[in-house]
Amino acid sequence: MPLVPLLPLFHSFNREFFASALTIGSKPLVALRWSDGRLRKTAGLYRRGPRVSSGIRSEIVLSKPLLEHLPHIATQSTLCHEMIHAWIDLVLRLDEGHGKNFHERMSVINASQDQFQVSVCHKFPVPKSLPKWWAICTCCGLRYPYQRLVKGAACKHCCNTHHGGRWHASCQLIYEQASEE
Repeated sequence: MPLVPLLPLFHSFNREFFASALTIGSKPLVALRWSDGRLRKTAGLYRRGPRVSSGIRSEIVLSKPLLEHLPHIATQSTLCHEMIHAWIDLVLRLDEGHGKNFHERMSVINASQDQFQVSVCHKFPVPKSLPKWWAICTCCGLRYPYQRLVKGAACKHCCNTHHGGRWHASCQLIYEQASEE
């Protein structure tokens, strides 16, 4: 399905589910955009702060690679999910992930319409990425997939079993580059 403009959908949801609280007049409190193609593991995100490139200090970004080939309801549910995060942050002024306020608003939205369902975690198909590194515990031999090297990482199993859950140098992982298949 081709990508849809996000602003009209945002305004519609803002009126219907958020009592127009995410705008001042007709101006959104949050910037909206499709990702530039790099957002590949999650369908969307809400963020605020200095990393946001627009003049507005918060934004909702939806994944172009994940959503462009899915039905329109995937875009609707993802946008609404991220709008709940924006509402909690900008209107309620709370620092909350998927807590009580999120679940309450999600339930109200899901009960008030039957076009789509907002959920905490999407079940859209996400392409699996192969690990770039294998971290190996020298103590027990367990192997863990890693995308990047993490200095000082230790085997959780061995730390829990032999050291009361505390990090110990004897459980430190060594890395070997994964073969490209």
